[in-house]
Amino acid sequence: MILVSSGVSSYAQELVFKNSSHEAGTPAAGLDLCVYRFPSVSTNIDALVKINGRSSSLVTLTNIDVTSSGFDKAFQPQIEYNNGAVSSGPKSWWMEFTITFVNKNTTTPVSIPTFNATALDIDGDNNKLHEWVSFYGPASYTLESPTKLTVTSILQTILGLLTNVGKTFDGVTNDHSGIDTSATDLMTTARYNNVSSMTYRIGASTAGASGGTQRNYSLYFKSFAYSSPIISLPVKLISFTAALNQNQTKVDLKWSTASEMNVSHFVIEKSYDGKTFNDAAVVFAYGNTTEKMDYSFADKVSGDHQVIYYRLRSVDNDSKTQLSEIRVVRIGKQAETLKMVTYPNPVTSELRVTVPSAWQGKAVVLELFNQNGQRMKVINTGSASQTETIIVSDLSHGLYLLKASNGEETMEQKIIKS
Repeated sequence: MILVSSGVSSYAQELVFKNSSHEAGTPAAGLDLCVYRFPSVSTNIDALVKINGRSSSLVTLTNIDVTSSGFDKAFQPQIEYNNGAVSSGPKSWWMEFTITFVNKNTTTPVSIPTFNATALDIDGDNNKLHEWVSFYGPASYTLESPTKLTVTSILQTILGLLTNVGKTFDGVTNDHSGIDTSATDLMTTARYNNVSSMTYRIGASTAGASGGTQRNYSLYFKSFAYSSPIISLPVKLISFTAALNQNQTKVDLKWSTASEMNVSHFVIEKSYDGKTFNDAAVVFAYGNTTEKMDYSFADKVSGDHQVIYYRLRSVDNDSKTQLSEIRVVRIGKQAETLKMVTYPNPVTSELRVTVPSAWQGKAVVLELFNQNGQRMKVINTGSASQTETIIVSDLSHGLYLLKASNGEETMEQKIIKS
């Protein structure tokens, strides 16, 4: 194992959600996969809010953005379970949204360097019911100390590994009157860095009968002052890329952090089957900083392996660890670096896309369209790895079109979801 010295070396803008409209060409308002446009959430940027899905058909969207209460600039969806009441419990339900930021009056994704999303008033019905919200992939989150919220990790199996992909914040059964930004013990602020989209799930659970299953949620895209804030960094990375160099003798690994708190070092882990990882190198961290820090390491390619998997493990001074997403590097003929390669195809859960060598390290957009021309997935990366991964397990069976663009060139390939 190799030891390497540490790497070398924002303002979060407020986003305004108002005046939404149903997006033409998408399913009817309130249905799964329908899209709403919020214009001018920032200068020359709109937001497209898509309903990803719901726990059951008993969950309905009664209002995409409540304006009669709460805050005019916040995103305030209202959902209802079983027509507003249940006679027994336990029950639990949810609706999930993906918010994608796009250039104004277009559907072209655009990354926002840094923004905050604050979930307000996560409370209950003064009886058996309590609300909860989930954030997927935040760079960090802030809670009051003490807080009334309970935090749990969202775990998913990716490439056979149990991976932390987000956080759920469970509220209390007590009902706090109104939507109040001073009730910081019922709030949490999630921070996102250099992303074009975020996924947000809202729901509630009840241990018994409740007549209050119609719930209002408020997501305010700004930060707030907490009396005694606790900042947790479940995901410190804002980027992690792996790319084969031109001589195909080394893999260039690069990563950046938005901030670091008591970080000791990073361990580069390497695998040839995507399941069993071994330590390949240790890179010492800067440790404590609120500035963007950049790191790099070149791993020598050896043996006859055609595919190499990399992941990054950050280790804090108290020995707590956090794993990054897995990056895949494909060792192939030189000609393959001149075209886009997708595999497996047909695909069941994870589609891997190897981009041309000239595209690696640059801004690349990957879009997946169904046969009706509706965009189902989008990956927007400011610095593309050799191989990017698109999760397709939630898509229906059928034929799809993958479109890749680097701003100057575009490539397309048909994909079969089995």
